[in-house]
Amino acid sequence: MRSFEVPSFYRSPIISRVKAKRKSQDPRKQDFEPTVLNFGTVRFVLARHFGFCFGVENAIEIAYRAIDENPGRRIFLLSQMIHNPEVNADLQDRGIRFLQDTEGNMLTPMSELRHDDVVLIPAFGTTLEIEAKLKEIGVDVDTYNTTCPFVEKVWKRSAKLATEDYTIVIHGKPEHEETRATFSHSGEKGHALVIKNMLEAELLCEFITGHKDASEFDTHFAGRTSKGFDPKVHLKRIGVVNQTTMLASDTQAISDRIKQAVEAKQNNAGDVDFANTRDTLCYATNDNQQATQAALAKDLADLAVVVGGYNSSNTSHLVELCEATLPTFFIRNEREFLGDGMVQHYDWRLGLHQSTMDPWPLPGKDETPCILVTSGASCPDATVDRVMHAILKRYPGSKDVDDVLVDFEQRVAL
Repeated sequence: MRSFEVPSFYRSPIISRVKAKRKSQDPRKQDFEPTVLNFGTVRFVLARHFGFCFGVENAIEIAYRAIDENPGRRIFLLSQMIHNPEVNADLQDRGIRFLQDTEGNMLTPMSELRHDDVVLIPAFGTTLEIEAKLKEIGVDVDTYNTTCPFVEKVWKRSAKLATEDYTIVIHGKPEHEETRATFSHSGEKGHALVIKNMLEAELLCEFITGHKDASEFDTHFAGRTSKGFDPKVHLKRIGVVNQTTMLASDTQAISDRIKQAVEAKQNNAGDVDFANTRDTLCYATNDNQQATQAALAKDLADLAVVVGGYNSSNTSHLVELCEATLPTFFIRNEREFLGDGMVQHYDWRLGLHQSTMDPWPLPGKDETPCILVTSGASCPDATVDRVMHAILKRYPGSKDVDDVLVDFEQRVAL
């Protein structure tokens, strides 16, 4: 897999050494065992995979290249490059302006764009409608298009299925940029529907099997179907894809449930079918989730810290995995550690910031406190590094970082 030119200030002295050593020992990434760093006063359990994924590094490389290659020109991001406040803030500090917020509300009217402006398409991609508007103005939408290749893979599979008369059911958050883009691309040549969760999947299955009357369909799914969608016609041949940052296990469970409903319908109708789309699930999302689950399974940690942007879907799902087992703190960066020992963190379910006084586990009689650390795919390793240093300040007398890393490298080499 190719490497990207990512600014050095996003890299981390601690994490880079850990990842480099683990990669050298496991180049095919088949070992999901976590890394344990023992600082004497506290241990960190690092998930095997976390931080920038292929799509994010690709987007960052293109964005900074656009800045370097276009001095003096106006540069716009269609919306947030990725869901990380530090990355987006740095791009803004370098003169990039946003056209939209994450919900699609215009911040800079399209009417202000000129044909010679530089516009970056974010990693989530964009809708065909917005792309058409940009082309109408004369804006180049290809040179600095940072759409993740794995998102594009979902679009291509959806387009192929549409030509075979399949309806695309998208498991995703309806308001998320990627889901809006996938919905647009999926509905271009066929029909598409967005569902949020298993509860809505169960409801959809009742319409598929005929246990609910089609006249009630719009009551539940209005605004989330393609133009001309008719549940009596378009729930016969179905393929399920997802917003790539959702929990893969949830998408698979939803897919299995819908397949079950379709097969039940097949007993009475010969033109009903279900498409296998399992290979559209994002490898990076899967790796990060499986690595987090493997770290949790070791049953070493007293609590978990998940680092990333609060509007990051993939990060919130890592939090969801962790909090099912451990007290978990969703932290944006080291600035959430206040001087009086207070830690600010985020409740992704309620959408609220909370504060907890000095939550770090105390040493037990025979055990050193242990903290599981991971981060979202849009979070720089340097941010995780700074969070670890902030935690170490709560444990005076810790071993030197370099000594701990040398010890780790020697242990892995054995």
